[in-house]
Amino acid sequence: MGEYPLGEAFSLLGVDNMVKLLTCTLLETQILLYSQDYQRLMTVSECITTLLFPFQWQHIYLPIVSAHLYHLLDAPVPFLMGIQCRDRAQRSSLHLPHEANLCFVDIDNHCVEAPEDLPIFPDQTELIQELSEVLLCFGVSLRGGSHTKTDGAASPHLTSLVLEDLMEDRRNGNLGGEELAVLERLQALALTCGGRKLSEGGKMLQNAEEEELKSARLNVQVREVFAARFAAMFNRYEEFIIHSALDLDSWLNNREGTSSFDKGSFLSVQPETHLHFLSQFLETSMFSSFVDGKVIARWVDRDPVQHLFDSRLERERLYDTEEEDSRNGRYRKCKSLFESAQTIERRLLKADHTAIHPHLLDMRIGQGRHQQGYFPKLQADVLVQGQNTNKWSSRVTAPRRAESKRPGGAVHAGSDSEHRQKHTVARKNLRQSKLLDPSPEATSQTHREFVNGLLSECRLKTKQMLMERMGKESVELGQGEANITGLQENTLIHGLCDLLERTWGHGLQLKQGKSALWSHLLHYQAAQVKTETPAESPGSNSSEVRTFDGRAAVLRGSLIHDMRFIQTMSEGLSEVGQARAWIHLALEKKMLSQHLKELLLNQELLRQLYKPHAFLLCEEEREQFLFHLLSLNTVDYLCFTRVFTSINIPYRVVIIPMKKLSIAMATVNPWVCVSGESGDSGVRQIPKNTQEIYFQCKNLGRLSTLQLGQENSGLLAKCLVDCVMVYNEITGHTYKFPCGRWLGKGVGDGSLERVLIGHLVSPGGEEDAGRLTGTPPELASPSQSVRNVLGSLGRSRILSVEVQEDMREAANNLVKHFHKPEQERGNLTVLLCGEGGLVTSLEKFLLHGFKSNRLFQRNVFVWDFVEKVVFSIETADQMGDVHVSNLAKGPPCELLCHYINAINASPRNIGKEGKFQLFVCLGIRDRLLSHWLPLLAELPLTARVYEDGALLRDRAAVHSLSRILRTLNEFTVTLETSLVKGIDL
Repeated sequence: MGEYPLGEAFSLLGVDNMVKLLTCTLLETQILLYSQDYQRLMTVSECITTLLFPFQWQHIYLPIVSAHLYHLLDAPVPFLMGIQCRDRAQRSSLHLPHEANLCFVDIDNHCVEAPEDLPIFPDQTELIQELSEVLLCFGVSLRGGSHTKTDGAASPHLTSLVLEDLMEDRRNGNLGGEELAVLERLQALALTCGGRKLSEGGKMLQNAEEEELKSARLNVQVREVFAARFAAMFNRYEEFIIHSALDLDSWLNNREGTSSFDKGSFLSVQPETHLHFLSQFLETSMFSSFVDGKVIARWVDRDPVQHLFDSRLERERLYDTEEEDSRNGRYRKCKSLFESAQTIERRLLKADHTAIHPHLLDMRIGQGRHQQGYFPKLQADVLVQGQNTNKWSSRVTAPRRAESKRPGGAVHAGSDSEHRQKHTVARKNLRQSKLLDPSPEATSQTHREFVNGLLSECRLKTKQMLMERMGKESVELGQGEANITGLQENTLIHGLCDLLERTWGHGLQLKQGKSALWSHLLHYQAAQVKTETPAESPGSNSSEVRTFDGRAAVLRGSLIHDMRFIQTMSEGLSEVGQARAWIHLALEKKMLSQHLKELLLNQELLRQLYKPHAFLLCEEEREQFLFHLLSLNTVDYLCFTRVFTSINIPYRVVIIPMKKLSIAMATVNPWVCVSGESGDSGVRQIPKNTQEIYFQCKNLGRLSTLQLGQENSGLLAKCLVDCVMVYNEITGHTYKFPCGRWLGKGVGDGSLERVLIGHLVSPGGEEDAGRLTGTPPELASPSQSVRNVLGSLGRSRILSVEVQEDMREAANNLVKHFHKPEQERGNLTVLLCGEGGLVTSLEKFLLHGFKSNRLFQRNVFVWDFVEKVVFSIETADQMGDVHVSNLAKGPPCELLCHYINAINASPRNIGKEGKFQLFVCLGIRDRLLSHWLPLLAELPLTARVYEDGALLRDRAAVHSLSRILRTLNEFTVTLETSLVKGIDL
């Protein structure tokens, strides 16, 4: 039974730092322990890996790295290593190529420097409190600085007597044969002499046993606390295991292309405060290995550790009578502390075998002494040796090698062991390499494996990101919760940033700053400035600069421009933060692969910065790496826009009039107000005789609507606008807001202001705004052609079936919108007011069969009919219309008149189309539209202005539409400010 000095580890670092270190270990960051004492390195590393149950560390594990293995600090993979601090050396003396994802643990100074944006361990405050209570019960100091390690020679339980030294060496298994016989004679002599010393020795041994039992109780109770936490977090993990294969071979063959755990559904039932940690932990190798072990347990024997954990979960579910929602479950302390202490006591009293302590076989008498609860003192002279010269090591391993070569050596293992080996061989490649061999050939082979590992990891990460982004349809059909999908996407992008940092840190000659990637970018920027000639300056190069209103703005394809923008961001970002921001921006612009390729073209700079074995100097692997990153251009990301919400973004707005009447723009004074997910730009006046404006404002997020208006001043204060284009000068995104209608009094519907619905076109598509992105575009503002058709619906007698189908489709799109995860819902305004939206569909319904006395029936508006309805209701008593008077007494009729009068009294000049759009949106928001439609159908006015075959006079059609609209009443509709501005309802 192996026990570790957990009390010493917690006393060295403190509870807070130990929990922080455990979080870093679970998330598989690069962990480097630093201390002057080898024992402390061994203690902390062994204790932290012990607390991971039921998970197991899957990467490089070297608790003590000897001097000749310092090159392993260059490993671009997660690791847990320990480095001895010699002669009070400073941390800066260590050559650490990449610190972006490094957890540096200074044991002597009781300090843990965690990576940036480290998530908080679930219920961390309560966990620290519970651990503190357990440790205080055993008298363990919780202040790292107050702990003083006692050397084994100064232990109160050990004296300098030769007999006691020999007794200790006997316990360690160092004595045998004649030496053991001498010890027995000395013990017999001591018994013959009798007296006080013997009783003191017996008391000393009894105290030592009590200390051993106390240490064992502490260890098991601390481990129980952590095991209880993992059991609480993953108590129902089996329900989310995906069994997609019929046999083990087929599962192994399709391992990369399938998912064995439903992460989205699992996260959707977790408390919101746990999501940040769990979303990252689910992407680690230790969790993947844990899930894989559960999957292959269908065909082979379960791993003993996993079997023990599953048994614990079954026992807790059996005796747990409290049924609580996992998302709202309160923190519950471990209930098995007392039981576990009793169990460990019974095991110690009836031990089957006492294992000897680790030691060299040629250890001198007295050298194996150690204090109970501490690791034996290690020999520094052995750790600094370049080769393993222990002659006894081959005696242990050689028979095992011979046994494995025998034909029948593996028979007892059976096919189960073979399958398990086949499953884990890929993951253990790096761990099984000759990491401890300092020869140049072995070191070169190790770095070659690192290069292949980085390339393989890049391929897997990009494939996972593509599957996550392109598989939205399947996500929408399954279980989902608000922000779960977006959280998973952010986690994958965070993993990509970590991969790029480790790739750029491999084989680095001289590190500058914590971010290897940002350091390389700075070197590249400095080299570009030196080689830049006056003819190539940003102010004169047309391929990089374009001027708007006297302002210079570098075009979106420039790597240097992106760097300069990141450097000017007022976010107070560190070097690591700047590198991540640059990656987010390049990924959103679909320029990540191209930017990195441009960065790597400077071979002279690469050779100056990197060693020959570095990944970036391996030409073939580097090209494949860039090719995998290039595949990310097939999907759209808004990772920069949605993460950095507080920065200022430059926007350019261009109004495009109809070509035939483009001269009309010189006679109006237009203004715009751009709105997005994060707010609006405010009213921006466009200078006279121009069609564009350039301004900066706080990041608006993804743009959704644009208010376009004019002041109705000038000789010809009207214009026919084709569309409005908005350009994000940083991300390169182009938004098109179709209009196709007049803006001015006395023309069209007399509107001086329009709310336009936009959609995203291709990044950098300034010259070709019609070229769409890889994903389907959202619906935009209704086109002019649709308006022309609407004006002639009554005469052309469009089939009512088509109109009703459009209405059902619009309502169905709204229902699906609210049933999607929040991050996948898109823009509600588009579904309400865009082309094919609810407003347009209802407008078609109400215009079907509409009579008109005009000779040219182009300017037919539903709002004219709505206003007549209000007038007939308000004058019903005067006209003696009893039927209308009775209808007017009901709440629906009163609210109808109230809303219409409020819209007409609005200070906004939004025209008849805009008023009807506002009428529909307010009716849906306040759950009144389904009541208003039957009311309109019952009014006598309807029979006078509609033909007999009109849909509004068809009771079945009206009843069906009212039922469809009632399905929307269960949802909470939040309208954009641009739609309801100036309306107080």
